[in-house]
Amino acid sequence: MAVHLEREADLRAGAVTAAGQWLAGLAGGDGVRRVLDVGAGPGVITGLLAEVFPAAEVVAVDQSAALLERARARSGGRLGIQQADLPAEFDKLGDADLIWSGNAIHHLGDQQAALTALAGRLRPGGLLAVAESGLPARFLPRDFGLGRPGLQSRLDAAHEDGFAAMRAELPDTTEEVEDWPAMLERAGLEPSGTRTFLVDHPAPLAGPAREYLHTQLVRRYDQLAEVLGEEDRATLEVLIDREAPRGILRRGDAFYLSAMTVHTGRRG
Repeated sequence: MAVHLEREADLRAGAVTAAGQWLAGLAGGDGVRRVLDVGAGPGVITGLLAEVFPAAEVVAVDQSAALLERARARSGGRLGIQQADLPAEFDKLGDADLIWSGNAIHHLGDQQAALTALAGRLRPGGLLAVAESGLPARFLPRDFGLGRPGLQSRLDAAHEDGFAAMRAELPDTTEEVEDWPAMLERAGLEPSGTRTFLVDHPAPLAGPAREYLHTQLVRRYDQLAEVLGEEDRATLEVLIDREAPRGILRRGDAFYLSAMTVHTGRRG
């Protein structure tokens, strides 16, 4: 899982760096002394934030000690690490001038309460940046010569149903209209801008990106096989076959295109 998360973060590295530079402009750059990456995993994005804010203490926050140790090792000790079991231990994080949370809030049952807790960790004038929503990835043409065209749209629809079921089972889950700027405002912050950053890796993809897509498709097959039609299951079986000429690891038309949306709020 750590390798998979690292490959995903590497694919998004350019977009994250661009987002960090935008945040540096919003936050005043040199005034940022402490940065938290909440839900940091193996720390790839934390390391990118450390490059954007070289004078700041940059801390990877996650509940997994193993992933945090990987983050420390990747950075050669440059990053701080903080193990915290959220949402119970928001108070362990300390204060910060910038808090980044990428695709982590939706794993907590009460998303509004999580934003409010993070807002409470900001120093005066500090920024909370939440990367949620955006656009689902595309990695093959609509018609790629296997099965019925439009497979990815059907996978997205099935995945959305699974995502809703996942959220319904979280502790203290609360239904929320996911208007992130409005949620940041309800957390006591002043919305300070939303921007979307493109993640664009054209064909032909390098090996690590193909391995990432292969792992993603294997996971989709395991999660969704029971709800997909027979033809779509058969198409996925070809795509995840490591030896198949038309599998994702060998196709010349595989690409990776997505978009990451970042919502920000400032503490007064």
